[in-house]
Parts: sequence; C-alpha cells; structure tokens
Amino acid sequence: MDEEPLVRWDWIGRNWPTIQDLLADHVVMALVPVVVGLLIALPLGLAGVRWRWLYQPTVGLMNVVYSLPSLAVFIVLIPLTGLATRTTVMVPLTFYAMAVLIPAVVDGLASVPDHVRQSAVAMGFTPLRRLLQVELPIAVPVVLAGLRVATVASVSLVSVGALVGRGGLGYLFIDGWQRQFYTPIVVGIVLVVVLAGIADLLLILAQRLLTPWSRARGSA
Repeated sequence: MDEEPLVRWDWIGRNWPTIQDLLADHVVMALVPVVVGLLIALPLGLAGVRWRWLYQPTVGLMNVVYSLPSLAVFIVLIPLTGLATRTTVMVPLTFYAMAVLIPAVVDGLASVPDHVRQSAVAMGFTPLRRLLQVELPIAVPVVLAGLRVATVASVSLVSVGALVGRGGLGYLFIDGWQRQFYTPIVVGIVLVVVLAGIADLLLILAQRLLTPWSRARGSA
C-alpha cells in the first residue's frame, strides 16, 4: 500500500477557490483589528505622554487582556457577538493589538529629544502641527516596530478562531486534523507564514518610505 504523501497537489487544485476564500477571510480578520487598534492606540498613547499618571493603569489593563487565552475570550464573547462571526474573533485581536501598540506609541513619542520640541515651539509651530510634522515622524520607527509585532501576532491568532467556527486558514488545520489528512494542514501553515512575512515586509518598506532620513544616514 502506497504511503500517503505529505502534500497532494490535486487536492489543492480542486479546493483552490475555497482556499482563496479562507485566505481573504483571514486577511480581513487579521488586519482590521490591527488598524482599529492603531487608531485607538494613537490617542491613548498621546494621552499617556501628556498625563503620565494615565499611562500605567492603561498599560496594566492592556497587559491583563493580553495575558488572557485567546480561545477563552472567543468563547466568552459568543453569547454577545454570535458563533462563527468575524466580530467574535476581531474584538479580542483589537485589544491584543492595543496592548502592543500603546506602549510603542508612548515610547516613540518619548524618544523625541526635548531640544527638537523646543525648536519647533521657537519656530511658531502649534501643538497639532508640532505633533504631525515633528513628533510623529520621529516616533515612526518605534511605532512601526510595535505595529510589526502586533500584525504578525494577529495573523497567527486568527487561526485559533477556527475552534469557534471562524478562523480563516485555521479551518484547514481543523479539517486536516479531523481527517488525519496532512495536505490542508501544510497548506494552512505555509499560507499563514507567507501572509505574516508579506505583512512584515510591507511594514518594513513603509518605514523606509516614511523615514527617508534614515536611508540617507545609512548611505553616508
């Protein structure tokens, strides 16, 4: 009797439309929480820099949320957001992203030298203009470093949602395990790794575009 191959290419060909749908679903559930988390983390990070007493309680709360097992949070949310829905998966992932991004925003803004801020004030910059044109550009490398961590973690954690009926590529893991059929598992792993790698590469390229002075300094 022939041994079952690790990958059956004919199965991939027959199920490619389904794999594409799962991949698209995975991308949405992974990236939307990161974007929403960043939009929330920016004002909270700014508040944490302005009012330092607010920073520690906020980060402490986020750390507690981040320490919770994702599957347990998904299950707790089912009565509120429904079984096998994107919301059940994306709400916890948004909080996980915030737990990484809030400290990154605070650390990035704290890395702006005082003499740079004072120079902007001396030049007549308003607080908003100073933030947008001076502080945030300098904070970009630190913020994007946190964004890279949050994005890769989100891409990985989406798969856990398959245990509550909505996990994108994670469905392939469950399907392959239940049938003791390795091809879906291998396809799922490869696509998750490739997706995480592409997202990380795009963020690296974004950092290079947003910080042209770092390229100039490196080539000097």
